[in-house]
Amino acid sequence: MVGIIGVCQFLPMLMFSLFAGVIVDRFPKKNIIIFTQILFMAQAAVMAALTFTGLIRVEHVLILTALYGLTQTLDTPARQSYFIDLVGKENLMNAISLNSTVFNIARIVGPAISGLVMVLVGTSFCFLINAVSFIPVIITMSLITARGMSTHSATRQVLPEIAEGIRYIAKNETLIVNVLAMASICTFAMNNDVIIPVFARTVLGSGAQGYTGLMSAWGVGAFIGAIFLAYTSRGKIRKKMLILSGGSLAVLQILTVTTRNYLLCIIIVGAIGFANLAFLNTANTIFQLSSSDEYRGRVMSVYSFLNQGSTPLGNFFAGSVMENVGGDSGFVSCGLAALLTLAAIVTAKRKTIMGWMKPQSKSV
Repeated sequence: MVGIIGVCQFLPMLMFSLFAGVIVDRFPKKNIIIFTQILFMAQAAVMAALTFTGLIRVEHVLILTALYGLTQTLDTPARQSYFIDLVGKENLMNAISLNSTVFNIARIVGPAISGLVMVLVGTSFCFLINAVSFIPVIITMSLITARGMSTHSATRQVLPEIAEGIRYIAKNETLIVNVLAMASICTFAMNNDVIIPVFARTVLGSGAQGYTGLMSAWGVGAFIGAIFLAYTSRGKIRKKMLILSGGSLAVLQILTVTTRNYLLCIIIVGAIGFANLAFLNTANTIFQLSSSDEYRGRVMSVYSFLNQGSTPLGNFFAGSVMENVGGDSGFVSCGLAALLTLAAIVTAKRKTIMGWMKPQSKSV
């Protein structure tokens, strides 16, 4: 049932991300974000009401999770493409990294707080607090004034605009390489939620404690990566980081096969979190700085599609391998698949990527 819930959350991203990009390009991003926050609040409020009354059923959770995933499908490209309106191109990488910092702090602190709330007053209050927390978010969003509020008029139907966005990406060699690299790494090398619990139990012989330790190490590594990129960006984007961090992520996953020591695994998984964050932030920045205002929403919908929409496919691959080969094969098989496909991309696009590797190559 947990697996089905995951499908309900991420399947809308796989199916509707490109449609969401057209909406983001047609309407003010600030209004879209406020609208999605209201929907998130309503979803949490319904969960709270159902759990308080004892009426909650599995089918309710599945439906509400699907609605959450559908809302997230619209929220992600709008929110990601809104950064450049807030801070401009010169501070974009820094803004994305700071956002990742906040996200990873929440990922570390949030579960601890929610666990305490669950023990003291029950699960229902977690959903209630979550719902109430959206109120200050919505109020704050309504007070924001951005530099740019670029949209274009809806002159055509949705499908032609999706096709136009895809053609726009296809004409830009930087965007093509970015798409291919994300397709490789996000599909194969970002399945931690599936791999880590099995790895902790079957390889390290540790249950919940081993799982939480590895997940915390991943979060801390990502947090350090976000701080590092925020500090070192300084208005620049190093496109070679896309290939270096993606390759490092794959190699680190393969290295897990060499040890059964818990402490060493903690270090490796922390490094995986660092490389994961560096790859995603670099890909995000390349997409935004390589796109015109008119197409940025549709381009960022492709980012969302590759980042989260590929989750069901990657989870199925990782789960199938571990079920048939063993729990210790998850990281290794995903790392090998990512490394091989990334190597094929580097070979096919070596002229462009070699240009990225040169110190003087700073243009997007």
